[in-house]
Amino acid sequence: MRSLTALWLALVLAGCALSPAHVPDPLPLEPGRLPAPDIAVKVPRLGPCTDSPERTVHLNSSQPVTVLVHGCNGSAGHFRSLAQLYAFHGQQAVCFSYDDRDSLMVSSRQLIGALDELAGHLRGSSIAVIGHSMGGLVARKALEAERSAQWRSNPDLRLATVSAPVSGIAVASTCGLTAVHWLSLGVVPGMCWMITGDNWFEITKHSDFIRLPGPLLPSVQRYLKVVTDERGTCRRRALDGSCIESDFIFTLGEQYHPVVDKYPRMTNIEVDAGHVEIVGYKDVAPRKLLEILQRENMLAPTPPARRAALERLLAMLY
Repeated sequence: MRSLTALWLALVLAGCALSPAHVPDPLPLEPGRLPAPDIAVKVPRLGPCTDSPERTVHLNSSQPVTVLVHGCNGSAGHFRSLAQLYAFHGQQAVCFSYDDRDSLMVSSRQLIGALDELAGHLRGSSIAVIGHSMGGLVARKALEAERSAQWRSNPDLRLATVSAPVSGIAVASTCGLTAVHWLSLGVVPGMCWMITGDNWFEITKHSDFIRLPGPLLPSVQRYLKVVTDERGTCRRRALDGSCIESDFIFTLGEQYHPVVDKYPRMTNIEVDAGHVEIVGYKDVAPRKLLEILQRENMLAPTPPARRAALERLLAMLY
């Protein structure tokens, strides 16, 4: 029973990346330098990156759209500040919301459906999908070639995954061992389901979801994979400087995969950053991610004359 308790604690602490306390903010985003919208659409599970119950998105149909996909225990509102940074640079961003206790196959089907419906409202514009942590698993699966039958349109797609455990979550490995299922008389599978929900087996290295990733859709022009070296990182420190909450969630090994990494249009970028630090939270701006996205042409560069304004915005948001 002690080993089961240890498993429970490991999964709770590392299976889902718990972000620092989130304060819901339902207020609309500032328009920044966004192009004037010409459509207002409601797409299931897509909406503004806020905590408002109003999920209508107002977009310019001739301009590219970035879709942000949160990780475990996340929400659209967690990406509010990142979406605001996109608006500052004149780029449209919306958020995909899903139940992180659902099967990853279910969530990825919901995402591909939302992307297809969104593309139907755009006039040939490109769509970029950026998924963090578990959201990266959902995003990549949604854009695999086997989902081509679910597309009614064929937009120009780009994919970025950030700190995604594409080789499975190591501490969840026990959940994938059939022998342990039998020896525990079904207790382990039940506990795994209780903790993570219907994706309890999919997140393990033993699942086909992890072992057999498929090729991406031909319309995916590029795949940017941001791998975070999270060793020695810390989210919260005591007054004496000691770390009281680590930001180390996934190892480098969990973020590399021999099949995924062979995709011909993929770029792997490894960066020293904590798991939550990379996307930003209170008092910590996502500077490393912004630099990567701009360098890789997934976010517009900051004009020299606007850099001071960007610093003021970062100070306000974070």
